[in-house]
Amino acid sequence: MAFTGADLEARFLFDDPVEFVVTPRYNIAPTQDAPVVVMREGHRRLEKFRWGLVPPWADDPGMGARMINARAETVHQSKAFRSAFTRRRCLVPASGFFEWKKEQGGARKTPYNFFMKDEQAFAFAGLWEIWQRDPNSPPLHSFTIITTDANGLVKPVHDRMPVILSRDAETVWLDPGQGDEHALRALLRPCPVGDMACHTVSALVNSPKNDSPECIRPASTPQQENLFPE
Repeated sequence: MAFTGADLEARFLFDDPVEFVVTPRYNIAPTQDAPVVVMREGHRRLEKFRWGLVPPWADDPGMGARMINARAETVHQSKAFRSAFTRRRCLVPASGFFEWKKEQGGARKTPYNFFMKDEQAFAFAGLWEIWQRDPNSPPLHSFTIITTDANGLVKPVHDRMPVILSRDAETVWLDPGQGDEHALRALLRPCPVGDMACHTVSALVNSPKNDSPECIRPASTPQQENLFPE
């Protein structure tokens, strides 16, 4: 998420002031905190939650490490996600996402950065939950990102991709009054290929310790541009 708080405020139009400092991130990893957009009492807010949803019934918050994604096909039925799908939907601001392609022989994987052609911020469809076992300790807020079948751009690299919502869909997805399961599930489709672009990036992204602009810069390889022509 290579944007500042001011960038996100201009893009997502929050109703309340952002209560934490938002700094650009270039390699956000599961179990780390990240900004998400939620609706609270009719107000659109930016809050910071942990990536990896922990259901309220979980015995251990470590379960969230296995809940970083939810499948669009089953999210409304899953024990871990169905309650959040009904009541706690969120937007996950992003500037791009990484996937790794297995090269011939499978010994090496090449990282790719996928982003919007206009290079503007966008939003993944997400769900969030609150977990608290000890009433004397602060609650844990966590989220997951919904995935769907890969579009034609992503498919040569990976068979799944995050759900990227259109601006109109963002409003519907956040609306706590929207309870039509079929209408919500209809939003969970692959992003049009023509809206996206990609390039290979450095192996720096293989480690969450690396979080700098170098993580998203095109790798210096001959095929870095127009990798998958439409």
